[in-house]
Amino acid sequence: MEDDGTHGTSIKLKSENGVVADLSGQVHLLPCSIKFDGPSSVSDYFKPKSTGMEVEGLRLEEAHFRGRKLQGTTLSLPEGYSGFVLGKKGLGKRKAPSISEGNSNCWEMNAKFKNITYWKHDSLPSQHDTFVRSFHWLAVAKAMHQPVGAEDLLSASIALEKMK
Repeated sequence: MEDDGTHGTSIKLKSENGVVADLSGQVHLLPCSIKFDGPSSVSDYFKPKSTGMEVEGLRLEEAHFRGRKLQGTTLSLPEGYSGFVLGKKGLGKRKAPSISEGNSNCWEMNAKFKNITYWKHDSLPSQHDTFVRSFHWLAVAKAMHQPVGAEDLLSASIALEKMK
């Protein structure tokens, strides 16, 4: 979604210099809320490690956050999907005089990722977790929006006849 910046929100998915950081293996979904927005030496304190165990086909990892044990697993994003880290884009000279800094809705890609590690505190990660199951909806949505061909209609009608 890109526009000239005069109509609502724009998202620029190309870097100015062509180089975008790949954060694969560094994106985490924690079971908590952190009320801080700023630099932090996270890697000094948050050190995930593999447990060598696998449950329901998920490789388990372990970490501690603020003294609490977390268990997680890393999931690859489905084929054809990517994750992006967006940041507000400074409009500089292009900025229209009527647009205030707070109303600017121009975003640019700062980084991308192909997998995400999600963490749980009270139980092991599972194929039945809402987060894992949400990835299945991407396949359902794709199937629902694909055009239906004559062969598909024929095989569906044959299957219906067999059910009678």
